Amino acid sequence: MSTSEIDASVQAELNRLRESIDNIDAAVVHMLAERFKATQQVGRLKADHRLPPADPARETRQIGRLRQLAQSANLDPAFAEKLLNFIIAEVIRHHERIADEAGNGDTGGPTAGTTGAVTGA
Repeated sequence: MSTSEIDASVQAELNRLRESIDNIDAAVVHMLAERFKATQQVGRLKADHRLPPADPARETRQIGRLRQLAQSANLDPAFAEKLLNFIIAEVIRHHERIADEAGNGDTGGPTAGTTGAVTGA
């Protein structure tokens, strides 16, 4: 069935729902931008004080917290964890770059670069 064959009321509802999805996507992007602004500040603070880019204990707490939030929001906790792990990996990469730029080199020891550590999440 082509778009031209869809009932006008169905098309209107589809358009309304898609507009809502587009608004949500925009909000997600803006929220991620704000989150990364904060984690960049955490990365600079860590670099200034020669702290490791990764914090596995915080990661464990954050994953548990996020899984509980996801479950209460009727979102698949495994999906939420995968998403957070993806974000965490990017944050760690940023923190490692900031540490390198600060001349601290690899300040993370054996956990630097792991995809599981939350740094400022």
